[in-house]
Amino acid sequence: MLARLGPLPVFAQLERLVRALPPYAALAVFFLPALLLLPIKILALWLIARGKAGLGVVVIIAAKLVGTAVVARLFMLTRESLMRLAWFAHWYTRWTTWKDALLAQVRASVAWQRARRLKAALKRFFRRTLRSSMKSR
Repeated sequence: MLARLGPLPVFAQLERLVRALPPYAALAVFFLPALLLLPIKILALWLIARGKAGLGVVVIIAAKLVGTAVVARLFMLTRESLMRLAWFAHWYTRWTTWKDALLAQVRASVAWQRARRLKAALKRFFRRTLRSSMKSR
């Protein structure tokens, strides 16, 4: 979603600046969203403490979604620079190796296979339903 903003002149310029950052500046920019979202999460906890639990949970979920999207985009922009930090490259490689092995185990599981078949069946069902409803108009 954030990648779609990239072609806009203001965002394109910002992205060029972020891509050109040296490694430690890129690291700071990469971790910036976590710091910026902290006050929003505190606000959500305050709302929950004030008896507005639903609103507080919505604020936390929205902050997590936006934060995840921003961090993912920033990582795409700063990855090349971050990988020039030997310690970052080392730990990133270890993490991705572990993550890939874990995902391989999950994808090989019976539950995952059944869920994929169910998802495919639901897609087919909804496509057929949509097609038949369009034909009947």
